[in-house]
Amino acid sequence: MKLAFESAASYTAGQWRQFIALIRRHPVRAALTLPALVILYVLLLIPFTPGIGDLRKAKSELPSVLLASDGTVLAEYRRVNRKWVTLDTISPHVINALIATEDRRFYDHHGIDLRRTAGAAFSTLTGDLQGGSTITQQLARNLYPDEIGRATSITRKVKEAITALKIEAVYSKREILETYLNTVPFLYNAFGIEMAARTYFDTSADKLDVLESATLIGMLKGTSYYNPVQNPERSLQRRNLVLAQMVSEGKLDKARYDALIKRPINLDFERQIEPLGAAPHIAQHLRKWLIGWADRHGYDIHADGLKLRTTIDAQIQKLANQAVARQLAQLQKLADGRRKAGQERAYLQAGFVAIDPRSGAVRAWVGSRDYAEEQFDHVSQARRQPGSTFKPFVYGAAFMQGLSPSFALTDQPVSIRSPDGQVWAPSDATPPTGLPMTLRDGLAYSKNTITAQLMQKVGPASVGKLAQALGVRQSKLDLVPSLALGTSPVTLLEMVTAYGTLANSGNYMAPGLVAQVEDRSGRILEVFAPAGERGLAMPRQDALALVDVMRGVVDRGTGIAIRQRYGIQADVAAKTGTTQDNTDGWFIMMSPQLVAGARVGFNDNSVTMGEWGQGARSALPMVGEVFQQALRARLLDRNAEFDIPRPRPQPPPPPPEQRRDDPLGDLVNDIIGKIFR
Repeated sequence: MKLAFESAASYTAGQWRQFIALIRRHPVRAALTLPALVILYVLLLIPFTPGIGDLRKAKSELPSVLLASDGTVLAEYRRVNRKWVTLDTISPHVINALIATEDRRFYDHHGIDLRRTAGAAFSTLTGDLQGGSTITQQLARNLYPDEIGRATSITRKVKEAITALKIEAVYSKREILETYLNTVPFLYNAFGIEMAARTYFDTSADKLDVLESATLIGMLKGTSYYNPVQNPERSLQRRNLVLAQMVSEGKLDKARYDALIKRPINLDFERQIEPLGAAPHIAQHLRKWLIGWADRHGYDIHADGLKLRTTIDAQIQKLANQAVARQLAQLQKLADGRRKAGQERAYLQAGFVAIDPRSGAVRAWVGSRDYAEEQFDHVSQARRQPGSTFKPFVYGAAFMQGLSPSFALTDQPVSIRSPDGQVWAPSDATPPTGLPMTLRDGLAYSKNTITAQLMQKVGPASVGKLAQALGVRQSKLDLVPSLALGTSPVTLLEMVTAYGTLANSGNYMAPGLVAQVEDRSGRILEVFAPAGERGLAMPRQDALALVDVMRGVVDRGTGIAIRQRYGIQADVAAKTGTTQDNTDGWFIMMSPQLVAGARVGFNDNSVTMGEWGQGARSALPMVGEVFQQALRARLLDRNAEFDIPRPRPQPPPPPPEQRRDDPLGDLVNDIIGKIFR
């Protein structure tokens, strides 16, 4: 029987005409068996149509929302781009046009207009394909396209009719009209009358006039064929036909009709883009996560109104968005200024992420300069060489092997031969001084020659192992001497996580975004720990020693703009990073309560930045601005201190190469200092 039913279900109108011809040849036999077959056919189809419970659920469909930690809405997970409006807030011209054109006996039937259905069936069987669907039947198709289908077949029409009868049993006529007008598609990703009004006429559903209403209702016969943007002449003819139907039904005065049909269609067209929200990359990332969670627990993220509360701080996220947009706008001007005639414009991109080191909670995440143009995530997907931001791992490995920040190496040329015979000879922007330099100064001034020598002492394997323990856990590290200068590509998220481990006294906390999931009424369904994987990655005393050394970067080294330009006097430590030829600029800064990092560069890493591409000039301003504004707004405690005493504030000394050129001045300064100490 199932095979026979499936065969019948696939019949087209032409096949059914052949069946009717067979009935004509045997009328008596058909008269006895046909009613029973029809009843059996309908009964077999009932289980394949949506149930009453499904219909009631569709009536109360509510999209899930993504929330910041304070309840601010970051995104909505809608099935389609639709804004639901009540029937009272829809122009009466729309309703009059709809009923006059699509279903003039709407208030007299119970889902199926038998007179219209019989007429449409007869026309179809004679070769003139016509539709006889009521508004309720069309609603059934809109709500359940998968269950009912779109095929031109008797089976689809019967399933549509059965579903329409069920809808009439659940919905009032007003509810049917409201649901229909909120679910019907109008092209250009506009679903429902409100989005259609905004898209085609830049107005709202309650302000649509009779001409605008007739135009939109006219599209329902064929949203593409009668589209006023694509086919304005057809749309005009169809609009006037709708107006004529309204006259026929007594909903429009004949004299007014005669005047209206002479008017053109005055479109004010603009595609309605779904709002991206404050954190679109996070929204996209967590959408996949929420779908998996909902599937396991029997929920629908588009209908059940789940609330996914994240660890994002709405205020810090806003600051991050502003800082990235402002800095990239300025840098893009510099990039455009370097563009040669005829050269294609290259767009700078950036990533920014901030984490609470105490818990691993992600507080802000900016994946690109504009999600609408760049969905690629420069926080978690982009793998680029980190440059000198990788150097702290070399110094950390040295401290773990017993060296102290005061240990000195000579600032001299370095040449390292690898096992395969290749020679690596790193250099700095300024010539070597030939003078001893402590590890503290070597990191503060980001000296490549000092770092390379230190790498020889501790070994690439130790450095790679420490970097992985701290948080660089997804990217593969090449355990070669040049790793010391950040030659292995990593993600910004990994680097900020590793710095977060340092700020947390060596305790690793996996970055986390999800705090809890709630139902539509706010009842908590599941709570998630602040961090997943955790553990001691580095001895506490060594981690604190490294943090103390990295304070020097902002106190007197390459990141001194944090103190001088942004006026940040809180206890912070940081590291700048610039890759070869200024391809990428990095800056990561940590405080006891927040660790934030930024990276700037072109998507094509063969395109380089100018001198302004150095991390201290390209990436530092983003982090500096966020910290500055967060401290001003008291989002961070300016009195928070790392668990190691800060050195007494002192004016920054001149760089080592300047001290070498003025030995007499250094001697005088030392004598004066001893006299007045």
